[in-house]
Amino acid sequence: MNAIKTSTGVEIPLDGDLLAVVETLFQEVTVRHELARTYEDMMREIQHLAEQLSPEELRAYFIESLFLNTVTYENERLGALVKKLPEDGE
Repeated sequence: MNAIKTSTGVEIPLDGDLLAVVETLFQEVTVRHELARTYEDMMREIQHLAEQLSPEELRAYFIESLFLNTVTYENERLGALVKKLPEDGE
């Protein structure tokens, strides 16, 4: 199994688990910087990881990312709509 490494040397196995990549990014960028990371910090790390992926791996993770973001977006939209619905008995 292939793996990629963060700029701090943490290895991430490439087994199709997008959430493992996201969790590692959170730990290595956000937590390591004590929540004081910038947009540029995160983008730099994402670019560092992406440069290590083959075109096929990049495509697979991109598709998984779009799927996850679409589901998250849908859930947020539906949550906002549900909050606007009147409660029973009103």
